Amino acid sequence: MGGQTQDAVKPAVSNGIPPPSFQLPLPDSPEIITANLLKLVGQTPNPRLRFIYQLLLQHIHAFVKETNLSTDEWMAAVEFLTRVGQTCTPLRQEMILLSDVLGVSALVDSLNNPVAGGATENSVLGPFYTDDAEDVELGESIASEGKGEYMYVEGRVLTTDGEPISDAVIETWEADHNGFYDTQYADRTGPDCRGRLRTTKDGSFGCRAVVPRAYPIPGDGPVGELLISQNRHNMRPNHLHMVVEAPGYHKLITALYPEGCDYLRSDAVFGVKKSLVVKLEQVDDDEKARKRGFPMGGSFKLLKHDIVLLTEEQSNVIRERVISDSEELYISTKGD
Repeated sequence: MGGQTQDAVKPAVSNGIPPPSFQLPLPDSPEIITANLLKLVGQTPNPRLRFIYQLLLQHIHAFVKETNLSTDEWMAAVEFLTRVGQTCTPLRQEMILLSDVLGVSALVDSLNNPVAGGATENSVLGPFYTDDAEDVELGESIASEGKGEYMYVEGRVLTTDGEPISDAVIETWEADHNGFYDTQYADRTGPDCRGRLRTTKDGSFGCRAVVPRAYPIPGDGPVGELLISQNRHNMRPNHLHMVVEAPGYHKLITALYPEGCDYLRSDAVFGVKKSLVVKLEQVDDDEKARKRGFPMGGSFKLLKHDIVLLTEEQSNVIRERVISDSEELYISTKGD
């Protein structure tokens, strides 16, 4: 019988950090485990990371204690998170989906993009963004023919003072008439129902699209199982995604939600804000439809909405104020 040699084992290597300079009691109780961990994490050199680590671990340990988490429940959570990671592919981000359905994505987005000066509010990125969108000229289509009811999207990108922002880049994508994104089709050969626009000198943008459909987020993985265990639906209201960027301005990740959808108030990923709910105008004019470039003419929906961006300076000032307020609140609470 042959045994494994030392050469066949991949050894763990010390990271070179010595034991702490202070004495720690042996972790003989739950309270000592938490206290020791927080003291060790208190050595984190970066102040912001130290603050995040300490608060995160306090909440995790408090959760374990308050729920009296069993070993089986802990193992089930580990296995669940492992499966979430294993489900991820270059075209499917189950980890982002998990963050979305737990409301974490929406919460982080809202805290990092507070409203000021009439700027357009953010919404969640979602798991279906890709970086292969093709450039679409003003008035051209982001969707191939037959993907749904015609819709024309137009507006302007402006500063908080109402000045036009030229050459802003707008990446936009949507679900088709079946409620599917292009990445969900097994025979996908390239981008569809998505495109990259640029604003003109007066900040205008416009493109042909289709009326998006409400759709279920993927339910065939661990996140879908989680929703079922919570007796929650997995539907998203119909919407049009937009990511807007321009030099000197804060990147905006948002979406527009046509009014009237049954799922607006219970969106599975908490993405809808009142200011992002838009009206679609019905245009029953064959001549206007053909003039807009719709091959079959007939009628179409018109979505008109302006986008207002914060400058990086405006965004940084607001964000720093939010961070400072949260850290001051933590310090004052800790002192109590």
